[in-house]
Amino acid sequence: MELSIIHIVSLLATLIVTLLPGIIASRKIKSADDYSVGGRSSGAMLVAGGIIGTIVGGAATVGTAQLGFNLGLTAWWFTLGGGIGLLIMAFFYAVPLRQSGLTTISEFLVGNYGTTAGFFSSLSATAGIFFSIVASTLTALHLVTGILKVSLSSSAVIIVLVVMGLVFFGGISGSGMAGLLKIIFIFATIFVGGLLAYNDAGQWRGLHAALPDYPWFNLFGRGVQDGIYSLLSMIVGVISTQTYVQAIFSAKDSRTAAIGCVTAALIVIPVGLPSVMIGVFMRINHPDINSIDALPLYLLNYLPDWLGGVGIGAVLLSALSSIAGLALGVGTMLSRDIIKNVWRKIDSVHLLWTGRISVLLVTVCAVVFVFHHLDSSVLQWNYLSMALRASGIFLPLTFAVFFPGKVNPKAGMAAVIAGILVACGWGHVFDSEINGLFPALGANLLCLLPGLLYGLWKKQAH
Repeated sequence: MELSIIHIVSLLATLIVTLLPGIIASRKIKSADDYSVGGRSSGAMLVAGGIIGTIVGGAATVGTAQLGFNLGLTAWWFTLGGGIGLLIMAFFYAVPLRQSGLTTISEFLVGNYGTTAGFFSSLSATAGIFFSIVASTLTALHLVTGILKVSLSSSAVIIVLVVMGLVFFGGISGSGMAGLLKIIFIFATIFVGGLLAYNDAGQWRGLHAALPDYPWFNLFGRGVQDGIYSLLSMIVGVISTQTYVQAIFSAKDSRTAAIGCVTAALIVIPVGLPSVMIGVFMRINHPDINSIDALPLYLLNYLPDWLGGVGIGAVLLSALSSIAGLALGVGTMLSRDIIKNVWRKIDSVHLLWTGRISVLLVTVCAVVFVFHHLDSSVLQWNYLSMALRASGIFLPLTFAVFFPGKVNPKAGMAAVIAGILVACGWGHVFDSEINGLFPALGANLLCLLPGLLYGLWKKQAH
């Protein structure tokens, strides 16, 4: 990747403009609540920005273009499924979650199933989100190394520093404002690039002349089972993610939380399409390139230098702000669900700094992990992440939202633990093509349904 002076100037300007909100927001951070949920005063756009800043990351841009380069339209499942998951969250989960006045998913589960269920759900969520951080870190390392022509270790240092600038001081408010700016840059560059790529490829007729319909223009290009799994894993993964729920908790009221979710969904769903189109265009015209470089190479070579620099900045920010938002979610769970329970007398100021340090440590751990998996697929880690989060959280959370106080707490605790064990052990015990997510959800139901019936019977008896 060769950058001109204009590329570099517009890239740096994009980074600076996006980093400023986090620095400005830090002046208002006085307590752990300010840091984690913005003092519960966020408007709908800031809620949407907090969600978008995380979900539209390296997987939604570079990773989707990578899979589009290799297989075509099936790469759209990531943002399509993510957006559908956000719509479901807006209509069914946002109001009860915001009305709870809590900060983490685990706190919500503790209130319904007890502390043991909360502890295991924290483990499930932390492990799942960690692999999403890995996916975005993988994207960011390739980008920074290719753009700046520096070593991988230097790229790692740059990534950690920028992530810290995005959320270390500003927390959820800084993440939300950065997310809004980032999506403006993405619409101004990647959407323009997708339209140009479609036109330059000869539009629909040219695309069909260059590539066969299957798998390139079929959502089920890797098979119906894989497509259904991709969709379901995104839906349940989104609903089970601390960072997105944390944005809901930050809203000033329940209605604002729901509107913020819908706004984010309507923006997220179409974001993957131009990335897919660019990936397909690069496959037709540059089939020998490394697939993960499809999007950045297009932005640098097919857009005007000033716009290409903004585009590279937007893509880089997509990966970095996703790392930042996810690390913020993990840091919040570590500080509130684990450290706070161990160190019971911790005050708000110390809890604030505990959260910040947790964000830093999680980011560093993800970078170290990626160094051992540099040639892996971005979306591979994201789908694994969604399955891990959902196995111990999605159905227990769903039953707690729709049947508050009606599920026997022991059954809820058993569902959390059983889902995690099945998800982790399924592939090692059974030689099956069925992904561990579905058996894990089945294990959840085997515990939750009897627990619900028992809870209803007990209440009726009383």
